Amino acid sequence: MGTWNYSVFWDEAMNQIREELGEHEFAMWFNIEYDSSIENAIVIRVPSNFYRDQLVRQYQKLIERKIFELTGKALGIDFVVVKPSVSSNPAKEKEEEQLAEMPNNKEEQPTLKSLAKKTISLDRGKHHQMRLDYTFENFIIGENNSFAANAALAIAKNPGTSYNPFLIYGGVGLGKTHLMQSIGNRVWTTNEKAKVICISAEEFMNEFIQSIHDKSTQAFKNRYRFVDVLLIDDIHFLQNKLGSQEELFHTFNALYDNNKQMVFTCDRPVSELKNLSDRLRSRFERGLNVDLQPPNFETRRAILRKKIEASRISVPDEVADIIAKNISTNVRDLEAALTKLIAYAQLVHKDITLEIAQNQLKDVFSQSKHGNVTIDNILRVVADSYKLSYSDLKGKKRTKLIAFPRQIAMYIAREITEYSTTELGFEFGGRDHTTVMHACQKIDERLKLDPNLESTIQSLIRAIKEYSSKT
Repeated sequence: MGTWNYSVFWDEAMNQIREELGEHEFAMWFNIEYDSSIENAIVIRVPSNFYRDQLVRQYQKLIERKIFELTGKALGIDFVVVKPSVSSNPAKEKEEEQLAEMPNNKEEQPTLKSLAKKTISLDRGKHHQMRLDYTFENFIIGENNSFAANAALAIAKNPGTSYNPFLIYGGVGLGKTHLMQSIGNRVWTTNEKAKVICISAEEFMNEFIQSIHDKSTQAFKNRYRFVDVLLIDDIHFLQNKLGSQEELFHTFNALYDNNKQMVFTCDRPVSELKNLSDRLRSRFERGLNVDLQPPNFETRRAILRKKIEASRISVPDEVADIIAKNISTNVRDLEAALTKLIAYAQLVHKDITLEIAQNQLKDVFSQSKHGNVTIDNILRVVADSYKLSYSDLKGKKRTKLIAFPRQIAMYIAREITEYSTTELGFEFGGRDHTTVMHACQKIDERLKLDPNLESTIQSLIRAIKEYSSKT
């Protein structure tokens, strides 16, 4: 462990991030210190679980990208919680440490000792991208994800025997990555000798390109073709990346022939990916494909209460309920709202009340008419109104019967959501932003000529909002 020292690169990465984020944001969230290095990761000290969770959620990818730019190596970032040594109440601090080491709901809370042990173990068999907090125990199962969760549990119990490959698709913040990594964590916990690799499609591509540059392609092939479980996040990134698709195709075949488990995530059904080779597409579709939908109110409330319990911050049930009622888009938005409240409570030393929650989250709640509406909801309502399929509107067909409803859907999405034209183009089947701009312009022109079109659009918007409120 001592032969690896990335402290110089770490210092420079922090200097660059400070310049990008500004002193205020950097000072608030980067209360961290370089600890040590292992071959494939840098170990960082953080003062609390809360800081660790926020860094992982908001800044880990930024830090890893900076490190990669400086070192040319895809290094992970592992965090260990080191509490301040000075305490105004040593007896209370000792009691809290003892409580932290006690099992909570059959899941042991991580301590410095256990995290350090885990970090060392990562180098032996588990890829550094695996997050220790992504487990089945803290994955809330509801109507929107029960099929996917039960399939994932079955796979984790007997990897490579059935449902191989397993592909999870759905919108952002619905738990695809959490569920995928839960499989890896369960497999590795059951058998620490199992070789589990978790990586994003982008990082897979970067490593492949780097191996060509370094003339080490055989080492790259050996790394990925002799694992027990391969987890690849966001395979939609591979669109148009023909060389990486070719390499993944051969990796897929090698693992499949040896009954090794593969799990992938994507933001849409594989059938809707552009410029993906037919033979790789058929491999993805060979196993079990499941989709994740936005959680209902009961599931959202359960998710919040689980997060509140883990944070050890007192949050009244009425506050959790009002957040769950006003934010129905995805888990990520729920967490963001709760994080804002917890940060406020910690920074200003006030207890969270319903009044504080309403005041601090008023901007979030005021956008609920937009936030509750997803592009998927718009597409489904418009498609149903024009007696088309969801796939028709996101697909490539340009017939008049499909093109006009698609333009209507784009126009409505631009009106009632805060998506940019670039983001909307991506959501509408990976189209260019100019296509969205053209669609909106066309509808604007038709509104001037057809007075009935305005009432049609308003009727669709009402139907979309009503549909969204029920999901």
